[in-house]
Amino acid sequence: MTPDQVFARWVRAALIVFAVVFIYFLAADLWMPLTPQSRVMHPVIRVAPQVSGQIVEVRVTDNQHVRAGDLLFSIDSRPYELAVNQARLALEAAERDNSGYDASLAAAEGEVRSAQVQVNELSREHKRLATLLSSGNVAQQLYDQTQAKYHAAQSSLASAKARAEQLRVQRGMTDDDNLRLRQARNDLERAELNLSYTEVRAEENGVVSNLQIKPGTYAAVGNSLAALVSDEADVIADFREKSLVHMDEGEDAAIVFDALPGKVFAAQVTAVDAGTSQGQLLPDGSLAAPETSDRWVRDAQRQRIHLILQDEHDLLAQLPSGSRATVQLYPVGGLARLFGGLQIRLVSLMHYIY
Repeated sequence: MTPDQVFARWVRAALIVFAVVFIYFLAADLWMPLTPQSRVMHPVIRVAPQVSGQIVEVRVTDNQHVRAGDLLFSIDSRPYELAVNQARLALEAAERDNSGYDASLAAAEGEVRSAQVQVNELSREHKRLATLLSSGNVAQQLYDQTQAKYHAAQSSLASAKARAEQLRVQRGMTDDDNLRLRQARNDLERAELNLSYTEVRAEENGVVSNLQIKPGTYAAVGNSLAALVSDEADVIADFREKSLVHMDEGEDAAIVFDALPGKVFAAQVTAVDAGTSQGQLLPDGSLAAPETSDRWVRDAQRQRIHLILQDEHDLLAQLPSGSRATVQLYPVGGLARLFGGLQIRLVSLMHYIY
């Protein structure tokens, strides 16, 4: 065989290998997609106080694991204890005022009854004198005087009723209707709530990270002083859109973690994100900004999916947030699943190298 024939044979073999690999990658991208763009993600909670003050005690250290409800640090509670005492005094004053309203209301209601008796008596007297006046048996002056007294008694009765109604409104029919009592109780609840905020506790199980405080540090409302990395976690993976054509939620997958080379973990797809930041229009009053590119083939859009491990659920809690991973999907069965399993195992072995 001449050198030209050998060279031609090698060229044909290279073209065949290229064609086979090209077809394989096209098929793999649809029926056994794989992506190295994957990470372990833990929810991270900003630890920020809800009241301001000087930190007097720190109960945890950086990167310490805590349980939900554990005390992280305490803020000087003395100003808030004084606020609680002040609110209790205000509530006591409101209750005493309420007792005063009860006494005043009882006196006002007594005045109403007394005025009503006088009105009734003068009403009868007015009627008798009116009868006697018509028969000429009484002087006009006496009748006029009685009529004036009768009208004055009616005015006194109306004034007494108004006074009683005013006190009744101020007092309220019950303690829950009394405005000052409700305000005082609300102030006391708010003061007690602020006092409880002086103890900053863990919202859930996790690891305290980036703790930058010590006793004497001034804590301001809303300023983050640490991060709480939750024990809960999932794996996020970014695939090209066409790679997810045959995928549905709940399907099987496999995951290889960079931190655990040589091991393949069974997983399951739990969710697909509803969109990406490129698909969000902000209502900020700006005009649209169409994408511009002189590339003939644009970059493929990637879509994010979420996965969980099927068996070793505690493993994700042990891996730090942001750990790299590679995800293999099995959207179809048969040979595609077989070759997909070989792909991900090859990747797991390659992690020993890089």
